[in-house]
Amino acid sequence: MDVTLAAPRATVDAAAERLRTAARDRIPCPPLRDLIDPDDVTTAYAVQERLGELRLATGAKVVGRKIGLTSPAVQAQLGVDQPDFGVLFDDMAFTAGAELPTEQLLQPRAEAEIAFVLGADLAEGPLDLAQIRASVSYAVAALEIVDSRIAGWDITFADTVADNASSGLYVLGSQRRTLVEVEPVEVEMRMLVDGEVVSTGNGAACLGDPLEALAWLARTAREFGDPLRSGQVVLSGALGPMHPVHPGARVTAEISGLGSVTTTFSAQEE
Repeated sequence: MDVTLAAPRATVDAAAERLRTAARDRIPCPPLRDLIDPDDVTTAYAVQERLGELRLATGAKVVGRKIGLTSPAVQAQLGVDQPDFGVLFDDMAFTAGAELPTEQLLQPRAEAEIAFVLGADLAEGPLDLAQIRASVSYAVAALEIVDSRIAGWDITFADTVADNASSGLYVLGSQRRTLVEVEPVEVEMRMLVDGEVVSTGNGAACLGDPLEALAWLARTAREFGDPLRSGQVVLSGALGPMHPVHPGARVTAEISGLGSVTTTFSAQEE
């Protein structure tokens, strides 16, 4: 990403190292407010980029993006008022039914989302809804396991952006649907943890329409010099409130028109 820094490179490196150490040692760290102004989005994205470089250096591969903070309910939960985005790496992806490694997570929370798989680049053109719709190869139900390296989820907008949009892991459902078969804005969602409904919502809760969220991301990614590409996965953002999860939890997202996706968490932390 082509980012013009609003803070010294040393500040970016220090913030990235704090987050990297928290993830490595599995000990949440203090917020970044002593390093980055809560409203300094440019520097926050530079920290995110630096963390991405470190992950790529260890062999991880970029497979897509996640849109965060699209639901008013989630924005209210975290005290923010605008969307953000993060990067999806191949080691974050799990298939439906897989057991997720609780030991890799610090403070996990689950969100039910739509995942779009792109069949065309979104690097040129108007990036309007018609182009966005035509670019989607198919959609599936998804669970995103968000996580924060910041202790107690005590985050500002800059904190979550720097922390790769508070990303953790994600799980994709197996029922692929084209946008001829399902209209994202019309879906209804409910999420269950251990059989109990803990979150409900719908497509309209995601920036008014999940395709609008995808359009926002496409334009923003292009502005950052790293446009969305064919084959990438894009998580739409939450369709309703996120909910904490615990070791041994079984989580299911049910999304009308897209079926369901279920995952479990390993029973004990190592």
